[in-house]
Amino acid sequence: MPAMPPVLPHPAAAVPTEPADGTPAFSPLYQQIKGLLTRELQAGVWKPGEAIPSELELASRFKVSQGTVRKAIDELAAENLLVRRQGKGTFVATHAEQQVQYRFLRLMPDDGVPRDMARRLVDCQRLRAPAPVARALDCRSGDAVIQMRRLLLAGGRPVVFDEIWLPGNLFKGLTAERLAEYKGPMYGMFEAEFGVRMIRAEEKIRAVSADASSAQMLSLPVGSPLLSVERLSFTYGDRPVELRRGLYNTEQHFYRNELN
Repeated sequence: MPAMPPVLPHPAAAVPTEPADGTPAFSPLYQQIKGLLTRELQAGVWKPGEAIPSELELASRFKVSQGTVRKAIDELAAENLLVRRQGKGTFVATHAEQQVQYRFLRLMPDDGVPRDMARRLVDCQRLRAPAPVARALDCRSGDAVIQMRRLLLAGGRPVVFDEIWLPGNLFKGLTAERLAEYKGPMYGMFEAEFGVRMIRAEEKIRAVSADASSAQMLSLPVGSPLLSVERLSFTYGDRPVELRRGLYNTEQHFYRNELN
């Protein structure tokens, strides 16, 4: 018989249903398994796009039922950390996949048919963090950050003007040249080349009018109505890793959200 592949050691191979003193566990068992799986995702045990072990394998490793593992995976899939594929298994979600490339961009054409937008980089530079940016990214004022400005275009017409701020220590080597060379989605580049995956985001939205600078960028008259969308994106552990301030021209687009 061929030798069985070695089982990777795990720091918490057996997860008890309750502490040794017999008091109830602080969280349900499936939540404990979810936490262990999340830590392995964060540690890069399974890369974006890779398959994770089967439910049976994970149940054996953690010494719990398959149903407990399934419930943990269900929650991770609902949070877009994992993707189930019928007949193939469960995979680590990746922003490189077509269906999640624009998960955080909710701008839709008036006809309701989503379309890819062209990107045009305006500039990319390394700066010292202004105080408001430092507060948002949970770093110190004056720490190194990357400021990027870009346009998203639909049919050759600018629709979104983005100002993006990133922690400099997580994105060493990110340059305008590197951004221009990468042909896939920007978040796909962040996870593939810098190991930073955007897990969730919070947004603040308000109506504004175009000033001289934004009007020039979006080819609009000064004073045109715009939608201002400030987005703070987080990676594992609720760590803020991107501050994005976008100005949206909604003349032929609308902002779409789904509420559950």
